[in-house]
Amino acid sequence: MSSRLARLTLSIYRWGGVALYPVIGPYLAVRAAKGKEERARRRERYGVAGVPRPAGPLVWFHAASVGETNSIIPLIKEVRRRGIAVVLTTGTVTSAKVVHDRLGSDVIHQYVPLDLKPAVSRFLEYWHPDLAIMAESEIWPMTILELSRRHIPQVLVNGRISDRSFPRWQRRQAFAEALFENFALVIAQSDVDAERFSALGALPVTVSGNLKVDTDAPPADAEALSTYLGQIAGRRTWAAISTFEGEEAAAGNVHRALKERTPGLLTIVVPRHPERSDAVADMLAARGLKVVRRTSGEPLTPETDIFLGDTIGEMGLYLRMTEVAFVGRSLFAEGGQNPLEPAMLGCAILSGGNVQNFRETYQKLARNGSAKMVRDVEMLAKGVHYLLNNDEMRRQMIDAGQETVQEMRGALRATVKGLEPYINPLTVKARLHPRQSS
Repeated sequence: MSSRLARLTLSIYRWGGVALYPVIGPYLAVRAAKGKEERARRRERYGVAGVPRPAGPLVWFHAASVGETNSIIPLIKEVRRRGIAVVLTTGTVTSAKVVHDRLGSDVIHQYVPLDLKPAVSRFLEYWHPDLAIMAESEIWPMTILELSRRHIPQVLVNGRISDRSFPRWQRRQAFAEALFENFALVIAQSDVDAERFSALGALPVTVSGNLKVDTDAPPADAEALSTYLGQIAGRRTWAAISTFEGEEAAAGNVHRALKERTPGLLTIVVPRHPERSDAVADMLAARGLKVVRRTSGEPLTPETDIFLGDTIGEMGLYLRMTEVAFVGRSLFAEGGQNPLEPAMLGCAILSGGNVQNFRETYQKLARNGSAKMVRDVEMLAKGVHYLLNNDEMRRQMIDAGQETVQEMRGALRATVKGLEPYINPLTVKARLHPRQSS
C-alpha cells in the first residue's frame, strides 16, 4: 500500500465514521441488551461526558479490558500521586467494575468513545487532555489522528503486537506508518515487540518489560475466603481459570477421570467471560457433575464436584483456594491468558501450548520450572494428578514461580522514567498553574 493510498484510506475511514454516526444507536442498544453496555451510560460512547472536568492538567489513560486496566493501575497511581487528574476510559462493563473497586473516586471513569470522528472530537473538546496514554495494543485510527491534530502527545505503554497482528500490519505498511508515526513514544513489553513497532514506523521505541508483573496480587474477600477454606478443609483442589469454550468441558473430563483416584477432589472452573456461566453450568451438570456457582451462595459440600466462579474481579479468591492452576485460552483457543496472577498467588501452573500473546512470560516461567505445558486433555489430567500427589514438586514449582515474578519486576520504574519528559511539566503545572474547570 502506497503512502498516498494509506492516507486516502484514513480519510475514507474518517468520513465513513461521520456517515455512520447517526445510525450507531441500534448497535449500542443490542450490546446493552446483551449486558455489554451500561444503558444509563451509553451517551459516553458518543463522547458525551458524564461528570465535570476537574481543574488543572489532566492525563487520559485508556485500557481495553480487565487485564489492561489492572496492568496500568500502578502507573495511574503514580500520576495521581503527583497531583495530576486522570480520566480513565475502558471498553467493557467488567473493566468498569474493576476501576470502581480498585481506584474508586481517585480517577474519573468514562466508557471510551466510539472511534468515530464526532464522538472522539466531542470527547477531546470536553476533556482537553494534556497527555494521552494507551495500554498494550489499543490502536484506533480516528482517535490517533484527532489527538495528533490537536497536538496532544500520545504514548503507548506496555505495548505489544501479537504474532497474528504483525503480519497483517506488515501487509499494510504505509497505513501502519501513517498511524504509528503519531506516537510520541512507544514503551514496549519486550525486545520482540519493540522491533515490530519500529518496523511499522514507530519512533522512538523503548522496552520496559511487562507492567502486569509490577501489579499487586489480586485481592480476595477475606470473609468469603475463610468460609470456603473451612468448607473444603482436607480436600485436594485444582483450578481451571480464564477458560474459553471447550476448556470447561476439558476440566469436567479431568475431574471425572481423577475423581475415583483422588477422593474428595474439588475442581474450580472460572470462565474468562462470566456471561457464559449458564451454559457452562448446564454442560457440566449434564455430565453428571454436582456444580455450585459462586453467585448462588450455596455452600461447598463433600458432594460438590465443581465450584463455578461466575463472578467478576474475584480471581484472587479462586486462586487462594488451590495450589494448582491450569490457565486457559491455551488448549483449544489461541493466544493464552496471563499466568502471572497464579504465579504471584502460589500456584503451580499448567497450560496448553497456544500462548503466543504471553510467549516471553511463559518461557521465563517454564525455564525456571514453575510452568508445565500440556498437549491435550489426557496430558492435563496426568499433570493435575501428579501435582496433587507430589507435594515436593508442587512446592518447587510454586517457589520458582514467585521467584520468577520477583526477577521480572521493574517495568513500572522503566515506564515512569520513559514518561518523565511528559509528566514532569504537568506535575509543575498542577502545583503552580491549575486550569479552571470546564
